[in-house]
Amino acid sequence: MTSTHFQIGNQSVQCYFNASFSNIDQWVPSHQCIFITDENIAYAHPAAFAHKQTIVLKAGESTKQQQTIDYIISKLIEKEADRDTWLIGVGGGVITDITGYVAGIFMRGLKTGLIPTSLLGMVDAAIGGKNGIGVGTYKNLVGLIKQPEFILFDPHWLTTLPTREWSNGFAEIIKHACIRDVDMLEELLNHSIEWYQNNPKELATLIEKNVRLKWSIVANDPWEQNERRLLNFGHTIGHAIENTYQLSHGEAIAIGMMYAVKLSAATNGLEETSIQIMEKAFTQYQLPTQAMIDWRKIAPLIQLDKKRKGETIRFIVLEEIGKGKVQEISLETIQTILF
Repeated sequence: MTSTHFQIGNQSVQCYFNASFSNIDQWVPSHQCIFITDENIAYAHPAAFAHKQTIVLKAGESTKQQQTIDYIISKLIEKEADRDTWLIGVGGGVITDITGYVAGIFMRGLKTGLIPTSLLGMVDAAIGGKNGIGVGTYKNLVGLIKQPEFILFDPHWLTTLPTREWSNGFAEIIKHACIRDVDMLEELLNHSIEWYQNNPKELATLIEKNVRLKWSIVANDPWEQNERRLLNFGHTIGHAIENTYQLSHGEAIAIGMMYAVKLSAATNGLEETSIQIMEKAFTQYQLPTQAMIDWRKIAPLIQLDKKRKGETIRFIVLEEIGKGKVQEISLETIQTILF
């Protein structure tokens, strides 16, 4: 296990890499903790939650709604939670988002620990302090930024993940490579999901590398006023696709990134070879690169995107692989070029 802290403004977030959840008592007073998880995690790892105060939620993105927040708050009142209580989110991005959101509003703020159990959660969702819930089909429309006190990365949780969930995580890893680290993309092209599954040391290194990459961006722009917007590469169209079609987050974001690189080619001269390299990476990690998308269905969602500014969207494009930038592009231009 290695431990390091990341400074975000005046707050320090402690990260424990390649750690073990079974040792959590070393870092937090377990008698003051209430754990939040979902049915899938609780069923697959019953021993992990034995003798712990736990709130178990339904699994899935549809859980990220206000009625779930109301339910959790009612349970916290029932369990007599107070301002010394810790909320510990154990799960994928849905659970860590919900936990951070509740911890930010209950009694004006509780201490929080996050234990991501999916690859997507480890390399992306649990990092950066963004917590939100959906409103109908509008993803993460309501939320806040609240940093956890610690994040614990235990690769053991990944052993029960289906392949599709591994692909979800690699979509965000490929995203990081595209906007900031061309060498990491080359590394990914030399390997596969199966290779990382069979090489736990290299997997742990890859997870830590992505965590450090994202923290370096977040630390420079905690409130998403500039550089942090790069992390939305592929998400403007991707979120709209995810909310409209039966695709996972990673699948939708992969398609969203392919739309983004096509827009990059039209507006910034991104080379065709770069597009082909990205297509190869997505295919290698069992992610789609295209789908039949109806602009009329996704346009209303894009128009309500948080990155919209008047009639333009702060869209993330690539000048080249490993170098992303924020560019204001009109909705009309997006439609004309891509649809």
